Amino acid sequence: MPALKVPRREAEPVKRRLKSLGLYDGKRRPRREGGYVLLPVISDPRIEGLGYEVLPAELPLRPERQIYRNLESVLAERLSEEELKHLRRYDIIGDIAVIQIPPELEHRVEDIVWGLRKVHPFLRVIARKGFHEGAFRIRDYSIIWGERRLNTVHKENGVEIKVDLSKAFFNPRMKGERYRLAQLVRDGERILIPFAGVLPYALVIARYKRVKITAVELNREAYELGRENIELNRKKLKGEIEFIHGDVFEVLPELPTYDRVISPTPRGVDALALTLSKAEGWLHYYDFVHEADIEAFRERIIEECERQGKDCKVKIKKVSDFKPHVFKVCADVKVVD
Repeated sequence: MPALKVPRREAEPVKRRLKSLGLYDGKRRPRREGGYVLLPVISDPRIEGLGYEVLPAELPLRPERQIYRNLESVLAERLSEEELKHLRRYDIIGDIAVIQIPPELEHRVEDIVWGLRKVHPFLRVIARKGFHEGAFRIRDYSIIWGERRLNTVHKENGVEIKVDLSKAFFNPRMKGERYRLAQLVRDGERILIPFAGVLPYALVIARYKRVKITAVELNREAYELGRENIELNRKKLKGEIEFIHGDVFEVLPELPTYDRVISPTPRGVDALALTLSKAEGWLHYYDFVHEADIEAFRERIIEECERQGKDCKVKIKKVSDFKPHVFKVCADVKVVD
């Protein structure tokens, strides 16, 4: 992802100028390097004409933890210090808050609802998170406050995503990953996205880049929502999206190879060999891996590359916590010519 290298004394005025031009990437943090500052910018031809060095830089995404601190601060009026320690992370999806309430806070549900509404006055639904059920990773939810619905429109990275939590899986915590991939993609690429869900990855990438995306999804409910999302964002999209309803393991063998394959693989599914076989340039493969097994995971990918006669470079990135010592990771696999 690009960054502008500017002298420290010029950083603030250049940052203001970038913002006024719509070129500043506010989702990443600047970083100091000696007498310079690396300012995060979006991929745009105009940055080359600003008179500063443009270079690729892995700048950290801004944390979302602040909203949870805000809730803790509000609830400090009602919960004890010990009770506050048991607060869990929650998600905001459109106008729905999805929360998990541990046994230690069962008697504080009304207070937690009050705190969420105070921190997020736009909320219309607060739902309690249950367990994943079935092949499509759909959670069970119980509505504890607000309107009796689990459908909403979630705004992320410049697109609108229609979601129904009772019918299709959606993870708002991956918005940083979706943005990261959108910045890696180049105009003109042909991209394949299996396990595409309601099309969050496809929509964000097509919002920023002139690409041709083929997406595949088995869940009929998610597929229909994805079709609606294409129409909902039609005027915003630079790229094209072809959406196929079907089983990835039946559809992909019939498809050609692509410049880039992005596989948000469901937990427990092994699609490494299949998705790698379709990648000419890059494979971004997601999986759930224990921290002690990350190097073994990397070796497994290299072995599969060798088995397919491909020379690959593999970088493993921790994306999010899943449970103690287990992470959702992304393997960025570069197929070397």
